Amino acid sequence: MNKYILKIEGMMCGHCEAHMNDAIRNHFSVEKVTSSHSKKECVIIAQELDEEKLKKVVADTGYELISISSEPYKKKGLFSKLMK
Repeated sequence: MNKYILKIEGMMCGHCEAHMNDAIRNHFSVEKVTSSHSKKECVIIAQELDEEKLKKVVADTGYELISISSEPYKKKGLFSKLMK
């Protein structure tokens, strides 16, 4: 599992966040996606994402993708310590 952090220019409100989340969910198989217009970012938890396709999806929604970074993601929760 990977955590992808997208820096996005152009989101102005909660509707923009929902629009971005829906676009990501419609084009990729993701575990979780959250967007924040105030932070100007979208965080995606997924196995693997095609970055070129991701750039196109963001551009097609009308926003500008500034950067993409990724890091390994380990699920945290009540039983995560027992799963070792």
